[in-house]
Amino acid sequence: MDRLDHLEHLDKHLVDELAQVARETIRDELREQTRRQRRRATLYAASGALALYAGAALALALGLGLATGLPDWAAALITAVILGVLAYVLRGAARPSASRHLGRHTEAAHGRTIGGTAPAAPPGGLGMPYPPMPAGPPAAETPGTAGTQPPPDDIDPELPHHRA
Repeated sequence: MDRLDHLEHLDKHLVDELAQVARETIRDELREQTRRQRRRATLYAASGALALYAGAALALALGLGLATGLPDWAAALITAVILGVLAYVLRGAARPSASRHLGRHTEAAHGRTIGGTAPAAPPGGLGMPYPPMPAGPPAAETPGTAGTQPPPDDIDPELPHHRA
């Protein structure tokens, strides 16, 4: 019996030691990945800051170049308009094109076209696609008669989806 107890103790010790080694290995790997990602993020931030300064210098050069032939305020205004247009174009380019393509494929899979006409029938295929259009505007009620007409027979006023 003592020998089995001793083996159980060794098994438990071995399992604890393996778990500790696994934890340390995972911790070290996560530290290394974090260090690499932090370095990459720092390089991207530095690149962005330098690009910002380069853009400002380019805008200044453009403004000074325009100011040689135009009044200063006109050169500054033209430079601002050009920068605004570039910002708008870059914003449009920054939108993820994958989601736009996925949206079109998803819509096309359901028989719908973005920017197209309304479908002839609802996606479920049941009933009319849309309620019929009335022939004209509703008749104006005369004062004092509002709410005195009984509801139509086919509408149950107790149901919540029929209430206004």
